[in-house]
Amino acid sequence: MNYQPLFTITPIIVSLIAEISERLGQLSVLQTQDNDLRLHRINRIRTIHGSLAIEGNTLSEMQITAVLDGKTIIAPPREIQEVKNAIKAYEALTRWQPTNERDLLEAQQTLMQGLIDEIGCYRSGGVGVMKGAKVIHRAPPANRVGQLMVNLLDWLENSDEHPLIRSCVFHYEFEFIHPFVDGNGRMGRLWQTLILSQWKPIFSNLPVESLIYLHQQDYYLALQKSTARTDCSPFIEFMLQIILEGCTPQVTPQVTPQVKQLISIINGEMNKEELMLALGLKDARNFRQKYLLPAISANLVTMTQPNSPNSPTQKYRLKH
Repeated sequence: MNYQPLFTITPIIVSLIAEISERLGQLSVLQTQDNDLRLHRINRIRTIHGSLAIEGNTLSEMQITAVLDGKTIIAPPREIQEVKNAIKAYEALTRWQPTNERDLLEAQQTLMQGLIDEIGCYRSGGVGVMKGAKVIHRAPPANRVGQLMVNLLDWLENSDEHPLIRSCVFHYEFEFIHPFVDGNGRMGRLWQTLILSQWKPIFSNLPVESLIYLHQQDYYLALQKSTARTDCSPFIEFMLQIILEGCTPQVTPQVTPQVKQLISIINGEMNKEELMLALGLKDARNFRQKYLLPAISANLVTMTQPNSPNSPTQKYRLKH
């Protein structure tokens, strides 16, 4: 193995790895099988939403849930296709090996099917990363991409570095090479999740991509800093902070007494008036803010008409 990415193991990196390892231990103790299955679905939706939102997709978590459930939604066809592709890609995650080039190309084909012409292959032309009208990163020429990716995958397979470091370094180097004509951001995030989940399966349940979305500007800044320094330590530190945040122990979303009360009285499909009557409430605003919306956000209650949230015939039922 001749290729060696440039990075420095800083005290911050060492400290973050120790904290993440401790958090992972706490999570493995706290999670039960039922909670694990439930969180897996919730966090998968958040992951897809976050990773696509970074690329400009406007679908909400509720709309993505509807697509996941096979329901029809009203939205731009391209954005619906992006969501369908991402659902397929994350469902196939356990089938792929992070060091296998064929799997990498298949994953890109899955993510970008129906969106671009060049799928399942490296780009044939030059690309750059734009910020407005300004080019902030010009990727290596297309004729170098194949060998650069072979080198990177070889390093990933043979490196003795901690999996957390390897996943972050791969993510940065992948974005620097920008091997595909499009979809490099979502592919880099997907592949880091794959690397981490092969080390610790619990990572397939953690919404790391959604946290990157919340810190989107810092994400791009860390990439730029690493390139400017010819040392990807700033990006490693950033990603480890995000991973640490994603490892905060939580068995289920916070359930307030009001939400518990609402769940206890729902029987089949009920409209707003029926729910308020059963709860003994008269203030519609209070009902919406303290009972209904938190229950929907926690993925405990769902609408019968998710595409028309304000429909006068809207009803609500428990999420199964």
